[in-house]
Amino acid sequence: MNAYEVNFDGLVGPTHNYGGLSYGNVASQSNSQATSNPKEAALQGLGKMKALMEMGFKQGVFAPQERQDVAALRSLGFSGTDAEVIAKAAKEAMPLLAACSSASSMWTANSCTVSPSADTADGRVHFTAANLNCKFHRSIEHPTTSRVLGAMFANDKFFAHHAALPAVGQFGDEGAANHTRFCNGYGEAGVEFFVFGRSAFDSRFPSPQRYPARQTLEACHAVARLHGLSAEGVVYAQQNPAVIDQGVFHNDVISVGNGEVLFYHEDAFLETDKVLAELDGKLGKRGGRFQAVRVPRSAVAVEDAVRSYLFNSQLLSRADGSMLLIVPEECRANANVWNYLSELTSGQGPIREVKVFDLKQSMQNGGGPACLRLRVALKENELAAVNQGVMMTPELHATLTTWVEKHYRDRLSESDLADPQLLVECRTALDELTQILKLGAVYPFQLN
Repeated sequence: MNAYEVNFDGLVGPTHNYGGLSYGNVASQSNSQATSNPKEAALQGLGKMKALMEMGFKQGVFAPQERQDVAALRSLGFSGTDAEVIAKAAKEAMPLLAACSSASSMWTANSCTVSPSADTADGRVHFTAANLNCKFHRSIEHPTTSRVLGAMFANDKFFAHHAALPAVGQFGDEGAANHTRFCNGYGEAGVEFFVFGRSAFDSRFPSPQRYPARQTLEACHAVARLHGLSAEGVVYAQQNPAVIDQGVFHNDVISVGNGEVLFYHEDAFLETDKVLAELDGKLGKRGGRFQAVRVPRSAVAVEDAVRSYLFNSQLLSRADGSMLLIVPEECRANANVWNYLSELTSGQGPIREVKVFDLKQSMQNGGGPACLRLRVALKENELAAVNQGVMMTPELHATLTTWVEKHYRDRLSESDLADPQLLVECRTALDELTQILKLGAVYPFQLN
């Protein structure tokens, strides 16, 4: 049976704004309070989805969330009508309103961790929603994320869903941004690679000193247990604390893997040789030939990697067995990075081509091509069981483009977040979107 890696890209929400909410994310902090363009952001994301679909890759779309999140504000003591809640929050606690207005669910690499059926004990595809409890604005996402995932992957014969881990620091979980998978074929048993920033209970593991380590070893272990993964099919690695302190807030800012290939910066991990040897050994026992593509710091400094998001790229397998790297425009603008990529693709390694996309609106908020997509390996019968309303087609792309043009603003500043009309606009748009994507009642609000 054929199997595919399907990319489900987050559709940028109507409240896309630069709140500077993510401490440790250099781009998020540097562009704080700048004026955003939600319409352009959504259209840039749709453009990438359409391009990958036209290249022959399986592509889906992941719906955004309701914002401003009035329910979250009510839980923090604001009362009255929806408009009154927003007005009071704007007057008394603008940072909370900004947090409850974030469109950060667009970065679906953080939505959950996925294990394909070939790896799991019960032979189903498993999803665990990420609790994202390191940042308040993201910690409020997982209930809706779980509902959206349930609507997309609804057939319990093929799919199993797990609630987010306990919302405490010891089980900090940032989803697929710290997880990748190696395999000889997408439908074959593979090796799942979990990367953590710290251990909550074992002081032998070092921690960063400047920025928080968002993923814990304990969360990785818990997800592996929930998904029924065997010890022979899992490798754990610690992210280098020194690079976290340089702005590498997730592993997908310093490495990316696909198939049998790991593309990584030499400073990405602790005990790198040991990690690579374990990946090589375990993948070899599952019929694969592990290939590590190491980027030396002499060619690309960590600072250049963070500013260009070289590793926050999509590494995609083409029909001829070679790989394509999808990078943001910022990689071409960085001379060191672009020189390295030019040399990389001129050689005989597995990565043969680079394609550049303009994702400036997402990039300025701290998320590149890899942040925007959730990868799900599916066999043919599992793909057929996915809600087909979320699978990208030329017709769906045209419909969603019209939908964005109709509902989105082309300018949004912090002061606009205090406008109760923005909530009405968002709800109206999402009400229409649920019908387009055939999602059912995934949002808690009801339009009057």
